[in-house]
Amino acid sequence: MDPAQAIILGFIQGLTEWLPISSTGHLRIAERLMGLQVPLLFDVTLHVATLLVILLHFRTDVKNILLALVRRDFKSENGKLIPLIIVGTVPTALLGIVFGDALDTYFNSFLALGAGFVVSGVVLYVSKFSREIKDDVTYVDALLIGIAQGVALFPSVSRSGTTIAIALLLGISRKKAFKFSFLLSIPAVIGAEGLTLYQQRTELALAGIGLAEIVVGCLITIIVSFLALKLLWKTLANKKFYVFAFYCWLVGIALVALSLSGF
Repeated sequence: MDPAQAIILGFIQGLTEWLPISSTGHLRIAERLMGLQVPLLFDVTLHVATLLVILLHFRTDVKNILLALVRRDFKSENGKLIPLIIVGTVPTALLGIVFGDALDTYFNSFLALGAGFVVSGVVLYVSKFSREIKDDVTYVDALLIGIAQGVALFPSVSRSGTTIAIALLLGISRKKAFKFSFLLSIPAVIGAEGLTLYQQRTELALAGIGLAEIVVGCLITIIVSFLALKLLWKTLANKKFYVFAFYCWLVGIALVALSLSGF
């Protein structure tokens, strides 16, 4: 990999991590088209770059949640989020531990990726029919959203798209669905980075990926992420979140067609 390729992958990660169109799926497509054999650790490192954007954007919420944790305050608005995030993280962690390696190994063909995009599109479109009837996340809601996040371990199933769509379908307000989805992603990304770093700590060097490629890729990811974040919230606020379904269907059908044609 050269710096130019790292820039392309960083741009893709920064744009598609926030938009509900699957960053991992797009990275897999780009890597294959460029003829790259990229270790999972590099992709996860780019996810950590978007995590920094999440921490910055939700810095007040994160700070208040941590303060509530230190004070053992689980009754305030921020304190109530702590057990909810834990409940949502458990199914994600279990699915990742049990199926993570298999999904990354066996679901990277264009056919499998295409199917994942089509499924994402269905979930996004169905969210069009949701109704905002509550502003609080219950434990059942957190569990279901956590399961949705775990399902998004499939390479082309969008994490943000699936979790926000499920939250909307559960009747949660758009603002709360947006915030809870990305707060829930924090422990998931940290856990994935730690586990992958332990498993593949020598893979980057073996693949010829140096510090320059990592730094450039992460910087581009961070810059693009801020723009994509604004676009996502604007779309969600205007109740147009479902329109991303058409893009997912288009990409999914194209990938299936390419696979069937022997590409």
